[in-house]
Amino acid sequence: MSWSETAMWVVTPYLTLVLLVGGLIWRHRYDRFGWTTRSSELYESRLLRIGSPLFHFGLLFVLLGHLFGLVIPEGWTDAVGIGEPLYHASALIVGGVAGVCTLGGIALLIYRRRTTGPVFLATTRNDKMMYVVLVAAIVAGLATTLLSAAFQAHDYRQTVSPWFRGVFVLQPDASAMIRAPWTYKLHTLVGMALIALFPFTRLVHAFAAPVGYVFRPYIVYRSRGAAGRQAVRAPRPGWDR
Repeated sequence: MSWSETAMWVVTPYLTLVLLVGGLIWRHRYDRFGWTTRSSELYESRLLRIGSPLFHFGLLFVLLGHLFGLVIPEGWTDAVGIGEPLYHASALIVGGVAGVCTLGGIALLIYRRRTTGPVFLATTRNDKMMYVVLVAAIVAGLATTLLSAAFQAHDYRQTVSPWFRGVFVLQPDASAMIRAPWTYKLHTLVGMALIALFPFTRLVHAFAAPVGYVFRPYIVYRSRGAAGRQAVRAPRPGWDR
């Protein structure tokens, strides 16, 4: 194994995690008020109402598919009767549909941002870079799914998944990742770039769940009572000074 392969599949994952965790801590400490999507719904809502749900729900299923395929070992799915053909077909159908929805949603949002004047003027260089990397990750993932189904049918749970799980137990299997096709390697590298950029872009709003709202104290409303209602002056006519 060459030094470049070691750097790519052993060093880079941990560098990505350091940037993710360190970036989130830095952003929360020094830019807490910037922890937002900078909503532009006020400027245009018609395209947003279509593109945003399409993108977010598609992305949710994409993330769940990645979690299921990368974290759960192949032996576990075999034990419950989900063989490789069934798993591969399900991943192709669900992953393909979710990927198309995610790509269509982000394409619509980018079109909206480019063609709506006030929204475009509110777009920063950071946003443009984020969109490039995000679209690249989505396209690479969708292409990997479709190419795997059409030509190579690679079982990534024998290569990418063991490497991914090994990262979190400090034993990344770089040799397993080296055996994966170039499409999976490209998708993984772009995905790591997106994760590293995540805390420094508007994507950080994904961690802005209103958890404190659940534990906030109740707001008590008290009636004025009969005396209070009598003390309130009746409204004046519109032209009365």
